[in-house]
Amino acid sequence: MLLNDHDLYMMGALEACLFAAPEPLAPEALSEALGLDEGRVEFLLEQLEDRYRGPGSGIRLLRPGGKVQVRTREEYAEVVEHFLEPAEETLSPAAMEALALIAYRQPITRPEVDEFRGVGSAHLVRRLEAEGLIASVGRKEVPGRPKLYGTTERFLQQFGLEDLEHLPPLSAGTPEDEGAGE
Repeated sequence: MLLNDHDLYMMGALEACLFAAPEPLAPEALSEALGLDEGRVEFLLEQLEDRYRGPGSGIRLLRPGGKVQVRTREEYAEVVEHFLEPAEETLSPAAMEALALIAYRQPITRPEVDEFRGVGSAHLVRRLEAEGLIASVGRKEVPGRPKLYGTTERFLQQFGLEDLEHLPPLSAGTPEDEGAGE
């Protein structure tokens, strides 16, 4: 579909907002900022998405948690990481293990994470929470009422996921498989 001059201008404005935003934006916020109805914003987002799918584009449109952001396309991630060196501090294998348990088993308590891992995880859970990758989502209705943890929108952003349904499937022999019969 051919876009008129106004649509092209508004698509550029939309793209600039997405590029400048430090966090994903709700379509409603984009609609308000641009003075367009949400249907028109969605149409323009679809046009951007089509443009980004084309050859030569280094970015893509991502929709974590129903919000919208632009991100580097996967095939350019290594180039960008090299460009931005020194890289951000990465999570240790133990922290990644705890994060994976939380992502696949949420909501889950810290003692349940400890049980799956076979070692204490309090410091890992605190670090993951401090980094905004997990958050308390309530309390379990058992004696002591331990906190329940789940992943956050930042987790989705960090791992390039739109929602938890896009987590990769678990392979055989993982802790998830071992606990599946419980």
